[in-house]
Amino acid sequence: MLYALLCYNDEKAVWSWTKEENDAVMGRLATVQDRLVKAGKMGPSLRLVPTTAATTLRKDKEPPLVIDGPFAETKEQLLGFYVIDVANLDEALEVARELADANPGGAYEIRPIALYNPERRGQGAGSI
Repeated sequence: MLYALLCYNDEKAVWSWTKEENDAVMGRLATVQDRLVKAGKMGPSLRLVPTTAATTLRKDKEPPLVIDGPFAETKEQLLGFYVIDVANLDEALEVARELADANPGGAYEIRPIALYNPERRGQGAGSI
């Protein structure tokens, strides 16, 4: 079953890490990721740039309103996510615990993926 592991943390803290601090965290995360790749369980993982680069489309207005910044102000922001293919929630929690051990602070939200569309880039006109 596919799960999304949504990574939340205080983006001001994370983006203020020195290169050495960032490299150390990324190295610890790579250890977990490498194990998942070897087991055939690692899907894409992405790190989002800070919410200051975000744009939000509010569809509750007519016409829809486009605004700068994130949808909501919170203490912790969504900084990235992993897609993993594991047997069940217990295994997804095990992966989230390993990632949490490698990455200081924040939280991981574990969400089953109900609808999956496989990679479709390169299929037809207008591909990115």
